[in-house]
Amino acid sequence: MKNTELFSYTSEYLTRNGRPWFPVMGEFHYSRYPDSYWEESLYKMKACGVDVVSAYVIWIHHEEEEGEYLFSGCRDLHKFLVTAKKCGLLVFLRIGPWCHGEVRSGGFPDWLLEKDFVPRTNDESYLSCVKRYYERIFMEVKGLLHKDGGPVIGVQIENEYGHCGGLTGEEGEEHMRRLKRLAVGAGFDVPYYTATGWGGAVTGGMLPVLGGYCDAPWDPRITELEPSVNYVFTQERNDRNIGSDLGMGEGLTWPWDKFPYLTAELGGGIQVTRHRRPVAAAADIGAMTLTKLGCGANLLGYYMYHGGTNPHGKRSTLQESRESGYPNDLPEYSYDFNAPIREYGQISDTGLELKLYAMFLHDFGEAFCEMKTFIPEDSPQDPNDTVHLRSAVRRKGNSGYLFVNNYQRRKQMADHQEVTLNVRLPDGDISYEAQDIRNGDYFFYPFYLPVGEHAVLISASASPLCILHRTDGERYIFYGDREPHFRIEGDPGKKELIHISREDARHAWKMEFGTEEYLAVCNYPIVEEGGSCKVLFRTGETEELEIRVYPELPTVPRGFVKTGNEGIFTRYSQRISRNTPSCNLQKEEKQSSDEECRYRIELDYAEETEAEDVFLKLDYVGESLELFIDGKKEGDHFYTGQIWEIGLKRFGFPENVDITVHRLKRDMPVYLEQWPDLPEEGACRISRLTAEAEYKLFF
Repeated sequence: MKNTELFSYTSEYLTRNGRPWFPVMGEFHYSRYPDSYWEESLYKMKACGVDVVSAYVIWIHHEEEEGEYLFSGCRDLHKFLVTAKKCGLLVFLRIGPWCHGEVRSGGFPDWLLEKDFVPRTNDESYLSCVKRYYERIFMEVKGLLHKDGGPVIGVQIENEYGHCGGLTGEEGEEHMRRLKRLAVGAGFDVPYYTATGWGGAVTGGMLPVLGGYCDAPWDPRITELEPSVNYVFTQERNDRNIGSDLGMGEGLTWPWDKFPYLTAELGGGIQVTRHRRPVAAAADIGAMTLTKLGCGANLLGYYMYHGGTNPHGKRSTLQESRESGYPNDLPEYSYDFNAPIREYGQISDTGLELKLYAMFLHDFGEAFCEMKTFIPEDSPQDPNDTVHLRSAVRRKGNSGYLFVNNYQRRKQMADHQEVTLNVRLPDGDISYEAQDIRNGDYFFYPFYLPVGEHAVLISASASPLCILHRTDGERYIFYGDREPHFRIEGDPGKKELIHISREDARHAWKMEFGTEEYLAVCNYPIVEEGGSCKVLFRTGETEELEIRVYPELPTVPRGFVKTGNEGIFTRYSQRISRNTPSCNLQKEEKQSSDEECRYRIELDYAEETEAEDVFLKLDYVGESLELFIDGKKEGDHFYTGQIWEIGLKRFGFPENVDITVHRLKRDMPVYLEQWPDLPEEGACRISRLTAEAEYKLFF
């Protein structure tokens, strides 16, 4: 079936059927996650607000041995694209040939590097290998491009070319053009062709995409880094810290005013290295996202959005390492990334945080795309400035949003008392009620926001979340922890302005029943899957599951009882009782040594478990640990001070799990944000172990 929907772009934004379009894109590496669980994970991404899934097609994962292609199991690209389409998601394929992605040799197979040519050059022998690879990939993609009714709307060529390796100048531009011609010749006929555009990278005339991370675990230093520029409002689009381990380009090689400001690598988290282990918190990513919106970004593309695990290799392990010629050592298996959705499919606090912006963009994004950025002269450009308040405005005419960020990762910002925020507009300034702005606050407020056809919200000291589209009038949902002070001009009619707390907004999920939209607030994720909504909850022996819904549902959901009202919300609850697995931790004294401690975990699932998953939660101290199932290494973790969770369903709910913890010593050349108290000899121990079962309940 041909697809008549049109995707394009202007110099300011992407378009869909000729209208401004602001999508949210999230990176998910299918070959780093079990194919049995792709569908549930893609539905989780969609529930968190992702519209487009981006994914590297990692060469070494598909052709580790020359001429022997592997497109089955977790490497089944065709199945992944079919699944994405089923879940209602669009796809951006990043086909390399070089990807980096913390993969062995940047994704190049060993055999390619053993050839007598230099990769990533215009050598015809190298390009013939790329041509053959592109053509083989397309065999899996054929029929699933957008023009054929499939989900694939875009292709990224190469990665950081001219910035991290490759040719520069006109030679580099020609190389990128050659690669694009090879991709098109192989059959990749898509609306969008992109190339990473930061740090001197060349783009071959393709749509440039940008990035930004809250820290740099690839930095060789094991000390605190300089404050990140990604928390100040600026017209500068280039993050010079990305890829600085592999080479440093300068500036941009393309005219920034000819292309929209699109991000493809906003760090949805950060992957730790052996020598440097920053922990990306939800606020780190949330404040960075808000700042990029204020700076003018018109695509939020997160890398990673879903964590994963490196697959087993035939000839070698598949992670980036110093042994393979890279400056960093990565975990052999774990690619968790502290992502919004973690290595074993857990929706994290970061996922809840980023959902705030995705929900806003789904309902307000079309008008938002057309709003230009204005940065006040007194808004500091130096991330070391922790005293002055940072702000920016995006507006079209008199309508727009004021952005304020008083957050800088790893820094204490000054508190500001009784601040009157002002916005300069063509037809006169607007002021908000005086308020205190504390260290760590970040928010955005609307001004002159149309509310239906006959009313305008002049200002509100609250952030817009979403619109509930209902036959009896729209509901505009705002959030924040201050008095909203709605100032309205005109008659909104049946349209209502609703204000909820920020915490409720983080746990809010939009649901559809029939033709009506509702807002549900629940402490557990609510995921729409195949036309039904399911709640993913973890439980002890007995617990009451509560969901608050606005407006009240026409009928009480099966299995629930209506238990009253709380403000605008109607409460529905269900008493649940589920089995909680028990776990027994035993130290294997005879197999332990001075440098490592070995443990066996025995699990008792009580009876045939109906759980979606069972998670082991390990609180440990050590340099790192390794996970073994039936004697085979299946996972690992570099210590950061966080509790490590292991999802057991992918291993068939084993009865025994073996863990090896390696000793952490005071003198190790490792950056930790917070070191544990260590005795002189160091430590390698599991301090606490619990097991939690996760269940689904349809609502």
